[in-house]
Amino acid sequence: MTNVLLRPARDGECGELSALCLRSKAVWGYDAAFLEACRAELSIRPADLDPGLLHVAEVDGKLVGVVQITPEGADLHLDKLFIDPGILRTGIGRRLLDWAVSRAAELGAARLVIDADPGAADFYRRMGATDAGVVASGSIPGRFLPRLELLLADPAGR
Repeated sequence: MTNVLLRPARDGECGELSALCLRSKAVWGYDAAFLEACRAELSIRPADLDPGLLHVAEVDGKLVGVVQITPEGADLHLDKLFIDPGILRTGIGRRLLDWAVSRAAELGAARLVIDADPGAADFYRRMGATDAGVVASGSIPGRFLPRLELLLADPAGR
């Protein structure tokens, strides 16, 4: 897809972006109760709208993807990467992940840590991420998610 605009999210887009995250999560076949349990974790709030940590993908004026990273010590964590289900496999996920990796490197992170939905883990592996264990779900007690990592180039060249 060539007419994709990556940009910071704007005030007033939180509700639309939160709904996009839930629609995207549903693609893995989760039921309504599961999605409701994930709602808080998948919501985007005005405090999340840091342009250096959250970007959106827009096509023809429509929001179609979102990515959010958060600093964690020397690392950055990929908090969200969600794509509208109607445009999966068009390269937008790769472009948003590329933004996250580039931004993490600019911020001096050693790695990008990804706690992935099991259905999305293979996407991250195809993008170069490697398995780094498991982590408890932030929404579903007793559920564990694959933890992956993308090692970032040392900006000092060491």
